[in-house]
Amino acid sequence: MRLTHPTGDEAIDLEKVDLVDPVVHAEGDPHAIWLAMRTHDPVHWQQLRPDLGFWSATAYDDVAKVLRDHTAFTSEHGTLLNLLGRKDPAGGKQLPATDPPRHTRMRAPIQRALNGRAVEGHRGVIRDEVRRLFAEIVDGEPFDFGALTDQLPMAVIGTLMGLDRDDWSHLTFLATQAVAPDDPEFVRPEGAQATLHRAHRELFACLQDAVAKRQGGGTGDLIDVLSTMEFEDGGGPLTAGEIVSNCYSLLLGADATTPHVPNAALAELTATDTYAAWAEHPELLDSGIEEALRWSSPTSHFIRYATHDVQLGKVTVRAGEAVAAWIGSANRDASVFPDPYTFDIRRNARRHLAFGVGPHFCLGHALVRITLEEFFQELFAQFEHFEPASEPVHLHSNFIAGIKHLPLIATRRKG
Repeated sequence: MRLTHPTGDEAIDLEKVDLVDPVVHAEGDPHAIWLAMRTHDPVHWQQLRPDLGFWSATAYDDVAKVLRDHTAFTSEHGTLLNLLGRKDPAGGKQLPATDPPRHTRMRAPIQRALNGRAVEGHRGVIRDEVRRLFAEIVDGEPFDFGALTDQLPMAVIGTLMGLDRDDWSHLTFLATQAVAPDDPEFVRPEGAQATLHRAHRELFACLQDAVAKRQGGGTGDLIDVLSTMEFEDGGGPLTAGEIVSNCYSLLLGADATTPHVPNAALAELTATDTYAAWAEHPELLDSGIEEALRWSSPTSHFIRYATHDVQLGKVTVRAGEAVAAWIGSANRDASVFPDPYTFDIRRNARRHLAFGVGPHFCLGHALVRITLEEFFQELFAQFEHFEPASEPVHLHSNFIAGIKHLPLIATRRKG
């Protein structure tokens, strides 16, 4: 998604806006659209066809309410705009599309495996993978920072899950197809829906094979942990389907979040020539990372469906109606983040919703934060300067706000 700096003076007819269209997010100006909505119509209705439409929640408090209140807004009828008007086959089965209390039961084992203390033990492995990626950069020559960071989530989660390194590249490609099936670089000739279905089938097949290889345990990787873990209430262990489902959620969660945070940060730092302002202040690493998460907001939206008539702002959302909670908009709400269109590494941005909020708060948040810590520490230690080589190319997706190509020229530190 294009990360623009709207002023509010843009001429936008909200009745003609189509936030479902991935081209709007890749080539248009969604941040200007969201600013207009927050200002004039913070809970906005978009009619897609006579029998189908949805609400867009764009203000911080409304977005947080939709994501937090699972009794008023269910996940089980579908969580993405691309599923509007169709039943979600994952409803009640996969973690993102399941409500408490079943969601809580499914979530607990993997949450224990990915808590901060457990993930901290993998910091050395993450650092080694980051250094391996940076070794590919040639000083003074143009390279694609986006293609490099695209390898990052699989290098981390693939290592922790014990996935074959030879499969990482293909799994990364499939994961991107799954979150951006409309993108010209990833869509199959049969169209976006066929691309999505094929990517899902291949991803699940690969993960099922990986789980099958763990029969008997003893590997100590994340799949082994999931395969042998029991529930806190004494039930379990996880079924084979739950193991694969959790692996799938982890894989897509990592791919959807991790690479796009440094991409968005470096795009802004190089465009404003402020890279050194962060690199030379290691004490601002943590606050800068939280700001990078707010700024990038890589998961652009989640859909929820009203379980009953519910008041959202000044609007009554009727039972069964869909609401798109636009995270990227909430994270630019000036009432919560003053001067929201400035990337400010000194900002206290911890209220950002990049990881969501409520029962579906990102399971892998500790892993993402530690990965970003190691990434930026190594980046600042190895590189003195970056400059743009050409314009960024944005992912065609209404779900993931991503930069897929970021051509840069790097200058390594001497000595």
